[in-house]
Amino acid sequence: QLQLVESGGGLVQPGGSLRLSCADSGFTLDYYAIAWFRQAPGKEREGVSCISSSGGRTNYADSVKGRFTISRDNAKNTVYLQMNSLKPEDTAVYYCAADLICDEPVLANEYDYWGQGTQVTVSS
Repeated sequence: QLQLVESGGGLVQPGGSLRLSCADSGFTLDYYAIAWFRQAPGKEREGVSCISSSGGRTNYADSVKGRFTISRDNAKNTVYLQMNSLKPEDTAVYYCAADLICDEPVLANEYDYWGQGTQVTVSS
């Protein structure tokens, strides 16, 4: 069974950048679409982005288009979320999740495997 682990969160100033990573040490992610979600306090979990197993298809929420980039390195069994021009409203716990298809919109109920999350805080 997949055991996804996120890393790379932290505290950053508005306008700054972070790169999140999602990896699995035991099983290959090659056959899975991977998505990033986020959940802020008191809000529903929001789909941020997803990438197909080949990396050929990506989707983004409107709120992050042009600022976030999802990518994957199957040789390293890792998926990345590069986050630039961060805003205070990007503050949330970010989760990665795995399923077979990267679809639009990115919906939480379509993903079967989840990581524990990493906190991203954007504040001056």
